[in-house]
Amino acid sequence: MDNKQYQVNPIAENGKTKGFKFGTRHAQALLMFFLLTVAFAIRICLSVGIVAMTDTTSSFTPTYDWDNKSTIMSSFFWGYMLTQIIAGQIAKNFGPKIPLCIAMTICSLFTILIPTMAQLGSYGVMICRVIQGMTQGFFFPGVANLLGKWVPPSERSRIGTFVYAGFTFGTVISMPITGWFCNSPLGWPSAFYFFGSLGLVWVGVWLFLGANSPSEHKLIRPEERDYIEASLSKKEEPKDVRTPWLSFLKSLPLWSLLLTHMAQNWGFWTLVTEIPIYINAMFDLDISSNGLLSAVPYLVMWISTFGYSSLADYLINRGILRTGTVRKILNSIGLYGPAVALIFMSFFGNSSLAVTMLLLILAVGLNAATVSGFNVNHVDLSPTHSGTLMGITNGFAASMSFCGPLLVQLVVTNEEDHEQWRIIFLTAAAVQTLGNTLFVLSGSGDVQKWDPSYDEVHRRESNKVNKNTQYGNNEKV
Repeated sequence: MDNKQYQVNPIAENGKTKGFKFGTRHAQALLMFFLLTVAFAIRICLSVGIVAMTDTTSSFTPTYDWDNKSTIMSSFFWGYMLTQIIAGQIAKNFGPKIPLCIAMTICSLFTILIPTMAQLGSYGVMICRVIQGMTQGFFFPGVANLLGKWVPPSERSRIGTFVYAGFTFGTVISMPITGWFCNSPLGWPSAFYFFGSLGLVWVGVWLFLGANSPSEHKLIRPEERDYIEASLSKKEEPKDVRTPWLSFLKSLPLWSLLLTHMAQNWGFWTLVTEIPIYINAMFDLDISSNGLLSAVPYLVMWISTFGYSSLADYLINRGILRTGTVRKILNSIGLYGPAVALIFMSFFGNSSLAVTMLLLILAVGLNAATVSGFNVNHVDLSPTHSGTLMGITNGFAASMSFCGPLLVQLVVTNEEDHEQWRIIFLTAAAVQTLGNTLFVLSGSGDVQKWDPSYDEVHRRESNKVNKNTQYGNNEKV
């Protein structure tokens, strides 16, 4: 490998370069944030919309008498898990800019088609959901690839968390907006038209303002480009880097990351797809109130992510704790905490609406810590292959995303029976506890040996340790 491709700017290495208050990398992060916001708004709107679509007492038509709602909800993930790994490879080899444009365009069009396809029956909606899933399979690998090229390590927790907070924000806005549309004279189809149109708007903006890397962006300041590339220990991404599949297979940190990602998805998607159905069954609220209340836990989650990310960067940049330790602590808050809340939910969730909301806020709000835990760990392990790693873990984790709702379909035969819901909540708590325990025991925050930048990063870290020893640890680690 050409040594010129991996160089360290001495200014960036000793910590004196601080970058820019708002630069091109922040604009890219904002675009990625809105990508995930729109993507999750599209993904989540059916969670509330299906309540209105199947309400045969509603004055708005058409409505449908479907008894396979959880299966419809899970069908998104049938397509989602198919494209993850190939999406990571495409992002690494060709860049994610154009694939993201194509994927969002198709996803948006099939969102707009849902009201028409619903006339064919529940299977018509499932077809749209499967295609939505296949296209959204490109989003997280693409974003992980972009973060690996655009974000300096010292800013990774904050910017990475901000970007990934888009999926929470999309959930927050989707539920009440969908509820409002469903309760308006426009009816439930208008929600799908609205969010599908937002996706097409994003495509137009990204096409003109997005870029695969700092070196490809035409408007970036040279100083900022040099700062980013130097902090990442490379000047240019090699074009011929092979994907080390065998090393992936042997990597214990990657296996633990995969398993905790699967555990997270089981709990998260069980709640996000079933909360509106559960609240409606237990407390019989109107669709607008249901959508608003269902969004409250995710609003708390969205706000909490920024506190956790600031804490993570503070602990890492000050050298108080190693990156891997910070990831494990925050991941433990994000999975053990919700597991405890779900245990209480299984016994007291139907006692009152106030108790239900408090427990849901705790379960979902604490889960925000995982965004600064496992969610950015792919870039920690391998900046070069982060998109592929995200594709691997997110692809397998997608199976948990539809297993959770399918378990609801099998177990909850009477939506008003809290005893049946107890099985769902306790199962999710057990899966989250097991997944995080494996991550704590075997996870890592270090660049792995199979990443091309390993030698340079290792040398840089060794130099920092030597300087800290010589000067009394006056430099930031």
